[in-house]
Amino acid sequence: MTAPWPPTLPRFAHRAPIVPSLLTLLLWLGCSRSPTTPPPEPPPVLTPELASRLVRLSLSCVDRPWPNKPGHILDGESTLRPPIELTPAFFGCFDWHSAVHGHWSMVRVLSRFPQLAETPQIRAKLDAHLTPERLAKEAAFFAESRNRTFERPYGIAWLLRLSAELHNLAGPDARRWEAAVTPLAQLLAERLGHYLARLSVPVRAGTHDNTAYALTHAIDYARATKNEAFHILLIARAKDFYLADRACPVAYEPSGEDFISPCLVEADLMHRVLSPSEFSRWLAQFLPRSKSPEFARLQAPPEVRDRHDPRIGHLIGLSFQRAAALHGISRSLPTGDAEAAALMQIANRHAHDGLRQMMDSGYGGEHWLASFALYLLTEVGP
Repeated sequence: MTAPWPPTLPRFAHRAPIVPSLLTLLLWLGCSRSPTTPPPEPPPVLTPELASRLVRLSLSCVDRPWPNKPGHILDGESTLRPPIELTPAFFGCFDWHSAVHGHWSMVRVLSRFPQLAETPQIRAKLDAHLTPERLAKEAAFFAESRNRTFERPYGIAWLLRLSAELHNLAGPDARRWEAAVTPLAQLLAERLGHYLARLSVPVRAGTHDNTAYALTHAIDYARATKNEAFHILLIARAKDFYLADRACPVAYEPSGEDFISPCLVEADLMHRVLSPSEFSRWLAQFLPRSKSPEFARLQAPPEVRDRHDPRIGHLIGLSFQRAAALHGISRSLPTGDAEAAALMQIANRHAHDGLRQMMDSGYGGEHWLASFALYLLTEVGP
């Protein structure tokens, strides 16, 4: 049977107009939100509960020798030895640098939350690892010529960060731990200084070799320990490398395994180097405005398609590093600058994303991500 045309409308059709009223349309437009503009998120807060959860990740790995990625040069059978024999202070957490910043995490939490349930365990680990005997073996390992480039610059920079953190920690235990670490810190500061003096151009990678990232740690160490000669060298090299930089190519970020933003880490460094007015002028020529199309690749946290792949999972750490850099940049802008508030909103978005993903990253992420989260949440740096 042929259906009538036009089709017969239901009896209630007169109660539901086909075209929405103008008022309904305006209300819909007013309530809709562009999918490219996420709602503002408040900054995450480091509660004692979260601090406990994070520091337990470091506590669980600093004595875990395997799996391990040594990274040093083998030039004979005698050098093929377990990490606990070669570097007995920093042998766990998968690799040397992660063990170092795992210890930094423990010290940082101890300084901020001295009454945590984990405090006795933190102190016991630091007592066991940061001894003159163990650190002397670490220094002897680095003094060997075959290890001249070992952990340069990333691990060296984190060792300096640990030394600075111990220097700022109060109490007799801190003085004892600091005294044990200081000879190695002085050796590595000298080694980093010689390297930077010879370096003709900076390394701009988004991973361990990034020069600007190492300089941020080293400058903070030099200031904390009042190492004036080292500080002068670092400031000079930072200006040599980056002062003339313009229009950082943010559209090329991130690379697929980055945990450092080459553009943002450079800006995070330069606010340590320049006066506020100098930095504001430099930044205006270096980075696009945060709400411009050119900044789009830094607006949203990176997509992490496999959190359990330890290399792809670097992108979780990138969320933390971007957020920390954005914090530092925004704090350095003039009071009332609208750009500062916009950058903080982007930082908060990245911080929440990192925290959401890190606890489901397996050991490949858990052995190091706590340090990056704590670095952000305790607002390290000037």
